[in-house]
Amino acid sequence: MIDLRLIRRDPDQVRASQTARGEDPALVDQLLEADAAHRAALTDFETKRAQQKAFGQQVAKAPKQDKPRLIEEAKSLAEAVKHAQAHADQAAKHTQALLLALPNLIEDGTPPGQAEDFAIVRQVGEPKDLPDAKPHDDIGRLLKAIDTERGAKVSGSRFYYLTGVGARLELAMLNLAMDQAVARGFTPMITPTLVRPEIMAGTGFLGEHDDEVYRLAADDLYLTGTSEVALAGFHADEILDLGQGPLRYVGWSSCYRREAGSGGQDTRGIFRVHQFHKVEMFAFARLEDAAAIHRDLLAFEEEMLGLVELPYRVIDVAAGDLGASAARKFDCEAWVPSQRRWREMTSTSNCTAFQALRLGIRERDPHDDAGATRPVATLNGTLATTRWIVAILENHQLPDGRVRVPDALQSYLGLEVLPLAGDAGADA
Repeated sequence: MIDLRLIRRDPDQVRASQTARGEDPALVDQLLEADAAHRAALTDFETKRAQQKAFGQQVAKAPKQDKPRLIEEAKSLAEAVKHAQAHADQAAKHTQALLLALPNLIEDGTPPGQAEDFAIVRQVGEPKDLPDAKPHDDIGRLLKAIDTERGAKVSGSRFYYLTGVGARLELAMLNLAMDQAVARGFTPMITPTLVRPEIMAGTGFLGEHDDEVYRLAADDLYLTGTSEVALAGFHADEILDLGQGPLRYVGWSSCYRREAGSGGQDTRGIFRVHQFHKVEMFAFARLEDAAAIHRDLLAFEEEMLGLVELPYRVIDVAAGDLGASAARKFDCEAWVPSQRRWREMTSTSNCTAFQALRLGIRERDPHDDAGATRPVATLNGTLATTRWIVAILENHQLPDGRVRVPDALQSYLGLEVLPLAGDAGADA
């Protein structure tokens, strides 16, 4: 949610943000009209209520013979107050609905346009030219590491089993991510994966994209597609102390996504699936520190990609491809040899005050001696996820079908090479 005071003060900035996103700038004008109508309705209600109080005092002091007539007038005035309050409440709901429909204000420098209009920030490493590159699911089959056929038999399409060295590889990768995060001062968290509607909505994951989310109607709970949701909700309706710096958490969770809009994309293997694991960074920070912390999260993601020895590039995501809550987002895309293209592995977003305003997360304003509160900024970033297995298997495949284990993962796996099924120690 954007601060309504900012929209009143500088509507042109918000209209420009909408245009850059490819959204309708007229929503800003509709919101301002609704806000003006709400304030007028509220003034009318407060005026009538003040009249009612004054009239009540008049009735109390009136002669006995005048009281029946005055009491009837008081009833009529009470009805008018009730009607004015209902009108003000309805106007407030309409204004709030429009405000919640407005995506975050983009950060200066964000590329305008749609998904294909991203800007390349940098490339690290050279894409591997493997003319006979096997797809990750074929490699996984040779290693007995990935079983999508039985996943589909048990749960349907886009489900899978990680077996043997496949399961061990995922655990190694996620544990490496957690250890790296803890070493940098992040607090580790195992988060809930079912959350209440107000938490899901507060993070901006409901609305026009709620068809991507699994909902348990009988319990009125949502399955989360990222631990960002639960981590954001951790401090809902709280006043934080950020005097010593940002609060930084790293969550490990199962994640669930319906992939409703994916159609026939990535139906092979485990690149785009309904359930996966992810290690996610999350920070609560002062607004003026948010951009610098965003750069730190991106640098940490790049460091992790370096540890698993993947060539990658960083892109500055275009405004029209941002989620509703993000003011700016950077993706890291690894090279996938079998597809001969870059594919997203990580994402980090600066959500500024958007989520905090919805969730009531504040701090004492350090510039206000009276102790007034202000919203904080929230930021998130992926540190490792099941999808990384795709790039690791393909980039480190060997001519004989085995896979070299990146140095940083060898101590976690106890292996230098992932063996073929049937090799000695393959099922260990």
